[in-house]
Amino acid sequence: MIERDRITRAGLHAGGFLGPFGGGVTASMLPELGHDFGVSTSAASATITAYLVPFAALMLFSGTLGARWGRRRSVLGAYLVSFVGSVLCVVATAYPLLLVGRGVQGIANAFTTPLLLATLAATTPRARLSRTLGMFAALQAAGQTSGPLVGGLAAEATWRLAFIVVGVAAVVLALIGVPHEDRGGAAPETPRLRTAWRPEVLRAAAVALVGWGCLGGLTFLVAYRADDGFGLTSGQRGLLLTGFGVVGMLTAGLAGRIVERIGGRRGALIGAMAGAVPVALIGVVPWVGVVGALWALSGFCAQFVQVGLNTLVLTSDDNPAGAVSVVQAFRFIGAAAAPLAFTPVYHQSVLLGFGIPAVLLLVTAPAALLRRGRAPVRR
Repeated sequence: MIERDRITRAGLHAGGFLGPFGGGVTASMLPELGHDFGVSTSAASATITAYLVPFAALMLFSGTLGARWGRRRSVLGAYLVSFVGSVLCVVATAYPLLLVGRGVQGIANAFTTPLLLATLAATTPRARLSRTLGMFAALQAAGQTSGPLVGGLAAEATWRLAFIVVGVAAVVLALIGVPHEDRGGAAPETPRLRTAWRPEVLRAAAVALVGWGCLGGLTFLVAYRADDGFGLTSGQRGLLLTGFGVVGMLTAGLAGRIVERIGGRRGALIGAMAGAVPVALIGVVPWVGVVGALWALSGFCAQFVQVGLNTLVLTSDDNPAGAVSVVQAFRFIGAAAAPLAFTPVYHQSVLLGFGIPAVLLLVTAPAALLRRGRAPVRR
């Protein structure tokens, strides 16, 4: 029985891998998709958009809905829907069907990410929650980093293999299961959407939007810098960019342990403000090795933001699933908005292209997290 509980808890963490992995799996196979479906590589990039748009949009309220329906039931159902979406991608012979399959995958994982976080919070002692969230963040970083790698390797034979991997992973996670919810004591109050959109949650969401948009969301900008400033090849740029995810994966546990001591609010504040330093310097240093090191350091800072904010909202007793869902949605919205916001600025001035995100990190986190008011959480 104890061994089964350990396997189930391991499945909770492994579930954090599936969403980022599924989102990025097509990034490195766009030429192959374009060739097979008779569309341009640019048009093939819609496979990423088709996943991310429903993923981010539904996460604005998926946590609350999933809490109403039951976290365990909703997560297991989401794994089944993810499997269905993967099957649609595997059998797709027309490009629109592939996009539908990607959209179904995005819908499914809009429910898994926040509800897995809420389940971890409900089944972990608060004194150890930040450390547990650090492990979850490490697996999310692993998924984000390995998705393009697995997709690219699969495309050497057939890109359909990548979706087979996603589908099999969803089935395995469903078989591992999710811990049963504790129904002891008084009946819990039905979560309401407005409790997930209360002011203190929106302040945390603002930090998530800026924090991820100006850290992890700058991957494209660092790629521009590596090309324009140092003339790196695509392979060299890819190697440089993986530093963010690899360091984030390796240091997420450490970030969780530190946040466990200092609290979620301070952890997110420190991560955002410290992250402003390497972001600003990437735009001015003349050595490519230093740029790579600074970008990797940004991955460490981003984990403080992510673990800190998740700790902050999940330790609230008022609809934590809905709250973390909103915060995660704004995190991905920030990443999606970053190219639109910063590409024109970068082409006018490299210094401002990285300087403005750094200033936003320095200003937004203190303004949102140091505001006095009713404390939403216990840490």
